[in-house]
Amino acid sequence: MSGYELIVVDHPLEGVARITLNRPDKRNAISTPLRAELLHALEAHDLDDTVRVTVIRGAGACFSAGYDLGGDLMAEPPFHTAPGDGQWARHVTQNWFSFWDLAKPVIAQVHGYAIAGATELAQACDLVYVADDARIDYPIVRVASPPDCEYHMPLLGMRRAMEIMLTGGAMTGVEAAAIGWANRAFPADELEDEVLDVAATVAGVATDLAQINKRMVHRQAEIMGVRAAIRAGSEFQALAGHQASVQAFKADPLGTMKRHNAADAARREAKAARRAGTPGDS
Repeated sequence: MSGYELIVVDHPLEGVARITLNRPDKRNAISTPLRAELLHALEAHDLDDTVRVTVIRGAGACFSAGYDLGGDLMAEPPFHTAPGDGQWARHVTQNWFSFWDLAKPVIAQVHGYAIAGATELAQACDLVYVADDARIDYPIVRVASPPDCEYHMPLLGMRRAMEIMLTGGAMTGVEAAAIGWANRAFPADELEDEVLDVAATVAGVATDLAQINKRMVHRQAEIMGVRAAIRAGSEFQALAGHQASVQAFKADPLGTMKRHNAADAARREAKAARRAGTPGDS
């Protein structure tokens, strides 16, 4: 792959590579071609002696709106996944596991919002830093299915996972850091500088040692059953596809999400009005 169309790669500091998801007109929606470019760049960084850590961020107003529902997400995938029920969920789960299997650390820099599949991308990274006012949620669980890559229970714990599965789980960057979804939250105008400061610190560790440190943590998580638990979620995502409500969603996914998002926005506005004591909103 000689050139990238959907991502931009730069090197802001010595030892630090940075990948920017570059579909701002589509809110950086994660298409299959974008995933292919992202994987290619990360694998290239793993073999590049001048790179010790990679930062992933989004262009424009947000990190990413999640998977691109406007196209065929399994058209020309970057690697083979066994066909049959649950193929998509198994595919993206393996896609995000491949980040964990890289030698070099990957850092997510999340601003604006990260929705559904975008939260999976962030959780595939080794470190996650968010803007205080970022909005993170997984609304698809209310209209279509469990997550395609079900990281919530293994990484966040039962109570938080249950809340997200039953409500969609919208949270701010501050809340995300408080529950362990992110390492830390920073004011939006300071996020980039703070992330680069962390990246420079990580880049100060020799790759031969850093990869052992990274691999140790992931191997311990694997022994604790984290990967097996996430893989098990693929079966339930596949089962959801056979439900009547999900069949209705598949007939008009973009329209359904737009209506759902509008209803959510109305609920948030009503809640804000109640808290503000606006007359007539008791």
